[in-house]
Amino acid sequence: MINLLSNLKIAVPDKIYIKDPESSDLGKRIIEHSILLIDEIGFDSFTFKKLGVKIGSNESSIYRYFESKHKLLLYLTSWYWAWIEYQMVFATHNVPDNKEQLLKAIEVVTRTIKEDVTYTHINEVILNRIIINEYSKSYLTKEVDSENKEGYFVIYKRLIKRLSEIIKSCNSDYKFPLSLASTIVEGALHQHFLKVHFSSITDCGKNVTPTEFFLNLTQNALKTTTHGSK
Repeated sequence: MINLLSNLKIAVPDKIYIKDPESSDLGKRIIEHSILLIDEIGFDSFTFKKLGVKIGSNESSIYRYFESKHKLLLYLTSWYWAWIEYQMVFATHNVPDNKEQLLKAIEVVTRTIKEDVTYTHINEVILNRIIINEYSKSYLTKEVDSENKEGYFVIYKRLIKRLSEIIKSCNSDYKFPLSLASTIVEGALHQHFLKVHFSSITDCGKNVTPTEFFLNLTQNALKTTTHGSK
């Protein structure tokens, strides 16, 4: 499996970047150290000037890859969701039972992330923290509609639709598969955030994982619909 994954290139929409950072050592260092720096100081305080100091390169060299730090955040979030999608596909593709497929898919999108040795310049554990803390900043902007039309969020939307199709395969009568799928993906980020920063308003913590919560929520939602249709 590791050998197979090592041959996979995570594809990010090319309109997000000026030059593909995967195409050079400098580009990979930009990605690697931007993840570390955003995690350290937060996206609001992050600048290309500070990143340039970290990687020992001119600020202008970073602008050859990304026109703004917003586009860099879009790249990081798109890469993350594509990585999650690959994991979901591999976790479910040889599972014949639809319900078991759904359980595995939910586990992939809600679990605590472990580092993937396949991509040495990207620490997925730290990137996951950035997604939990900063992802909403990539789309809560005035430009979200035009950027959506440009395809900047295509990977995230594809992941939601893929999960919704698995939900529908378990219960074709369920009326809200897309809403449930987006609630699972977004809600998992929120629960991971709450358990670290606002533990008094979530049941998730040492004894309950976000995965357990969303498995329970999904199973009860689909079960209720089935019973209600009789």
